[in-house]
Amino acid sequence: MAPATLGLLAPMTASANEVTINDFNAAEEIAVTNSRIDGLEARFNNLEAGSFSETTTASFGVDFLVGAEDGGREEVGFGYQMGIGLETSFTGEDSLSATIDIGDGVSGALAFDDTTDVLTLDGLTYTFPVGGATVMVGDSTDISALYTGACAYSAFTDYMGNCGTGSTVGVGGAADGVTAAMSYAFDSGFSLAGGISSPTAEILTEGDDVFGIEAAYSADSYGVAVAYSDAETTTGWGINGYYAFDAVTLSVGIESVDDGTTADGFFVGLSFPEVGAGSLDIGMGTTGNFADGVPEYYTYEASYAYPLNDGMTITPGIYIVEGATDVTGVALKTSFSF
Repeated sequence: MAPATLGLLAPMTASANEVTINDFNAAEEIAVTNSRIDGLEARFNNLEAGSFSETTTASFGVDFLVGAEDGGREEVGFGYQMGIGLETSFTGEDSLSATIDIGDGVSGALAFDDTTDVLTLDGLTYTFPVGGATVMVGDSTDISALYTGACAYSAFTDYMGNCGTGSTVGVGGAADGVTAAMSYAFDSGFSLAGGISSPTAEILTEGDDVFGIEAAYSADSYGVAVAYSDAETTTGWGINGYYAFDAVTLSVGIESVDDGTTADGFFVGLSFPEVGAGSLDIGMGTTGNFADGVPEYYTYEASYAYPLNDGMTITPGIYIVEGATDVTGVALKTSFSF
């Protein structure tokens, strides 16, 4: 019986194998597989395209700094700072923006961002038009973000920022606060701007609110800006301006603050936009606002910005900061933008 049974099974097995092989069509199976792969690729591409809006842009900036100071103590330091800017628009006229900072800053005159190597959200804002005005609301944002200002000087040390008017024309916002600001630009060259900032837990209540307003005018070769600020117990007035001659631009700034005692400061700087392949800035000013009868200290600086290409600039500079102990420093800053 066994040989007979095997003899009967053998043809059946062969027949089954023949049916399986004959039913397999390589071309059809490859076509099906390709179709499935194409479908997966299409889904992936749709997901990738939808991940970011077509109007979303990202910008990056990195600064490396090597510097040495002599005054009381001698030291050489290194620091870096990096900024990430994200921006998108939903109507073509509005803008949702986020600024992220990271840095391991060097303390002192150059005041690099220091976030102890941790990414920090430096500002989150939404800007949109209302009539002919521009309105901005956001978190951790200066109320002067929509100010025009009138400073043509490129500062190397922190003291020279905003042409020495950092408490008025360059006024910030409440610490960890929410900000609302508005600006309006007239066709004649005049502009008005103002803003208010409050701590997130104490909006317009008994807290560290900051108010500010600015009026500015700009023409082809000159400009001027006047600002008033009120930070609860401290008020201030500031003026900065510039005038462009043929080969040099003069920038000046004057500021006065009152926190029960009036204190004043000033700045003056010269900018040479075409010195060889780069630009030269030379300036001096007070290290802050000083009350009458209090010894005043000054800062002097000079820097030369040399662009190696569209995305890389090298800026060597030297500065002297007066104080109880005078400090002389030299530094080399390398900036990348992409």
